[in-house]
Amino acid sequence: MKIEDYISGHYEDGYRNRYFVPSKINHEWTWADSSLSVLLERASLKLGELNSLAGFVPSIDLFIHLHIIKESVISSKIEGTKTEIDEAVFPEEEIVPGHRDDYIEVKNYTRALNASVERLKTLPLSTPLLNEAHKILLEGVRGERKQPGELRRSQNWIGGSSLSDTVFIPPSHELLNGMMGDLENFIHNDSLNIPQLIKIAMAHYQFETIHPYLDGNGRIGRLMITLFLVEKRLLDKPLLYLSYFFEKNRNLYYDNLTKVRTANDLMQWIKYFLTGIEQVSVQSIDTLRKILDLKDEIDKETASWKRRSSSARTLSDHLFQNPVVKIKDVQRVCGLSVKASGDLVRAFAEKKFLTEVSGQTRYQIFTFKPYLDLFR
Repeated sequence: MKIEDYISGHYEDGYRNRYFVPSKINHEWTWADSSLSVLLERASLKLGELNSLAGFVPSIDLFIHLHIIKESVISSKIEGTKTEIDEAVFPEEEIVPGHRDDYIEVKNYTRALNASVERLKTLPLSTPLLNEAHKILLEGVRGERKQPGELRRSQNWIGGSSLSDTVFIPPSHELLNGMMGDLENFIHNDSLNIPQLIKIAMAHYQFETIHPYLDGNGRIGRLMITLFLVEKRLLDKPLLYLSYFFEKNRNLYYDNLTKVRTANDLMQWIKYFLTGIEQVSVQSIDTLRKILDLKDEIDKETASWKRRSSSARTLSDHLFQNPVVKIKDVQRVCGLSVKASGDLVRAFAEKKFLTEVSGQTRYQIFTFKPYLDLFR
């Protein structure tokens, strides 16, 4: 089928409502619009460049960790959570009680993504894997009573306060097994001659239209994109997250999804999605290069610190792994006395490499601000 000829689905009558049934997608797809091929090439090239550059960063694990935190902050922000990236990197005991629920939501997203990437080693991207992620996502937060880890067993809706004033009603829960089965088969059907980036663009639209959970569909749908890129070896590690692109103009994201359902315009959705892949790849490449520049700047500055230079290098390496420290952490990591640790931290603070954020005179907390600023 040509993407230009796509028919999005049809409506069926339910109990006091009409729900939308998306067309199944597990079949061959072609297109005539040459501009799609150009967008695909640009997105693929930038994604490959990102994957290659990652090997030169001093701690790609921290880069990934902070990008996951940024993704979880933004992804949760789309859902109404207000935790910011600085707070998200703090230990839980440092979070004020009024912010703890939002903090846990962000941490749950981070845990869900990390666990899912590890789970891909033994379980393919599938409903069972997404169910596991969903269970972690809703643990101990709002939505924990909405069947965490299970496909919904009742009708849900998008927008509005009830089925009577809703914007969109996804397919009946009775159709979910068949719809999710078709989606899984499409993702793993290697006989289809469809580029992987176009496949995940279509898969994300299909997932959000099916809306298989009572809560957390947006977050799981965005998580699915990163898991797909890792599973299909387009990325060696989970380096790319699209929530920033979606959140930057949230209405455009929703409008493009809606336009597929109402105007059968799958082509516009895929073009929008590929543009996001390219733009976010470019942004991540820029961040990686700035990290390398920052590491070089710190190394050059501290090389002249004579007897303190070795400890400074150790602390610098630690900060690229852990961007929040206390004096006692520096003692442990660098093997210094309390006084020497305090002096080293103050030297880093004078050069603006560390910033005190607790406002206290004792038990102070310092953040590696120039690094964290790269993820805002």
